[in-house]
Amino acid sequence: MQFEKFGIEGLVLIKPAVFEDARGFFLETYSKKRFKEEGGIDSEFVQDNHSRSSKGVLRGLHFQSPPFAQDKLLRVVSGEVLDVAVDIRKNSPTYGKWHSVVLSEKNKNIFFVPQGFAHGFLVLSETCDFEYKVSNYYSKESEGGVMWNDPDLAVEWGINDPIVSEKDSQNLSFKEFDSPFTR
Repeated sequence: MQFEKFGIEGLVLIKPAVFEDARGFFLETYSKKRFKEEGGIDSEFVQDNHSRSSKGVLRGLHFQSPPFAQDKLLRVVSGEVLDVAVDIRKNSPTYGKWHSVVLSEKNKNIFFVPQGFAHGFLVLSETCDFEYKVSNYYSKESEGGVMWNDPDLAVEWGINDPIVSEKDSQNLSFKEFDSPFTR
């Protein structure tokens, strides 16, 4: 298992060791001990979620505000997504910066996105099953979002007209957004 860190503090891409032969494959998707010791990830996950989406569906950019903020451990079981995390921690030197990774059933990578980030994904395959662990329970009163196509963020989704929910189409612009997160 390899842990890759990026120029935005807190984001970690986990590349699991995959043992594959003619019978199929085996991989370890989570080890509290290894994640803490090798990846610096010390989250206590309390809930697993699973979503299925079709090609061109964009979900995001979402977050949960304190005290219901969530660390997320994200992976694709079938299909492929472009997964995006935007730093929304006010005092962070990378505030407003984003990073993207491709998660797929083929690469089997896992993406850790800590609280203080807005998160979203775009489905690149015909369908996608997306699973993620979270470190806090969902609270409707604490949910928030930033526009997926905000010009100040300039996330490179590679699509102009994705399928977006009514709720996500009404997210705030980054300029209107008042982050509840400090560093």
